[in-house]
Amino acid sequence: MSRLLVVDLLAEREAFGEHGVAEIAKHFPGYELFLWAPHTKEHRTYPFGIRVENVVEADVIVITGSRRNVSEWEPWMDAVEELIQNTEVPLYGICFGHQIICKALGGKVKRSRAKSHFMAEVTYNDGKKVNQLFTHQDHVTDSGELEVTASAEHCNIAACKHPTRKIITVQYHPEAVKEVLEQSLICGDMSQDERDDFGLGIQDFDVSQAFGLIN
Repeated sequence: MSRLLVVDLLAEREAFGEHGVAEIAKHFPGYELFLWAPHTKEHRTYPFGIRVENVVEADVIVITGSRRNVSEWEPWMDAVEELIQNTEVPLYGICFGHQIICKALGGKVKRSRAKSHFMAEVTYNDGKKVNQLFTHQDHVTDSGELEVTASAEHCNIAACKHPTRKIITVQYHPEAVKEVLEQSLICGDMSQDERDDFGLGIQDFDVSQAFGLIN
């Protein structure tokens, strides 16, 4: 059986953590799921997947968003950086994942004075325009080895791909489908005002489309 390793950097949260990972895993049917949360020992116990204390061999790796910041580097991030630099399997990054992959491969990440917490139009290099959900304050300012494939008005580097390795990253949160947003409100991960910032919260690209898993 193929293995999916999720670097689960919101493992302490119910909605964007547990429900967000469930949404990601849904797009890799038939994969055995492993969950690695190097940033915390206080992770939630999910009703799915296998918790691991260290990196395990996998056929695909996804690095999630995080409440931590690449611009404020912490020691545990060294292990994630090493994974990014050395893995040979397909690698995908969301938000923090996008940022740390770019940083690990020679890029730069800077913190903005303002938070970006809204739906915004993303324009891909092929002219495709999609409405996606953003919630972040760090920004990739130099993508390093990766090629920039999309931008947004507030974010020049909104998506990237590697020219020779199977690596795709997005600054937006394709896993934050409407059901995840509603769960964020129910469980208290998000206030009503924060939820209102996303309006209907309907995104054009889901995880499969963002990562090019389907045409």
